Amino acid sequence: MCRHLAYLGPPRDLATLLLDPPHSLLRQSYAPADMRGSGTVNADGFGVGWYPDGVTTPIRYRRAVPIWTDAAFAALARDVRSGAVLAAVRSATVGMPIVDTACAPFATGRWLFSHNGVVAGWPHSVAAPAGRLPVTDLLTLDASTDSALLWALVRHRLAAGASLGGALGAVTAQVQACAPGSRLNLLVTDGTELAATAVHHALAVRVVDGGVLVCSEPTDQSPDWEPVPDCHLLTATPSTVDVAPIPVTTAEEP
Repeated sequence: MCRHLAYLGPPRDLATLLLDPPHSLLRQSYAPADMRGSGTVNADGFGVGWYPDGVTTPIRYRRAVPIWTDAAFAALARDVRSGAVLAAVRSATVGMPIVDTACAPFATGRWLFSHNGVVAGWPHSVAAPAGRLPVTDLLTLDASTDSALLWALVRHRLAAGASLGGALGAVTAQVQACAPGSRLNLLVTDGTELAATAVHHALAVRVVDGGVLVCSEPTDQSPDWEPVPDCHLLTATPSTVDVAPIPVTTAEEP
């Protein structure tokens, strides 16, 4: 079912964000606390995207191995600092490929994206919205997975001028309408703001030291974590957090 995390705020090294906390993303990869009946570990790969200081195009590191086996990343994480990070550990849905390109974060231009969940009835349930995408978008998916298709749907709206929250909210509502029961925790950032949905899965947010941290599961026992209600959309910058219900749409909407 995957776990993901995003951070915006004063620069921190990747290890401080992803490896060191008592319930870090590293620990969530082998001992998650809230998988909600779908999988037991997140060992089918991981990925991290970050924005170097003054650069709007992110750098990514993705591998189809458990994060705890990658000594090279553990060393890299001590030296890389960023004020904008999106990371994920993966639990692949049965039948979907386990390859580097199937690991979040997905990226285009300045955007990074992750999906924690599963599309019910894949792939037939989402054939209609997929069919409304440009053919080249379908031919260039990173992988033949539900997450990669969700990114194509979100990216298409972003490229048309939608806001981060507007794109996530619209795609989440659209997929809920045509694939009821899907778990759709989506997360996207452009390095200056982020948006996330909580749909039939857990998500928490914490304002911390001049920044904001959004995670599938809290990374520590701080009382400052706030759960995001089900079927709600979170939008945030380093200094603001807003949570609102996801608008309702129909399966026929573009």
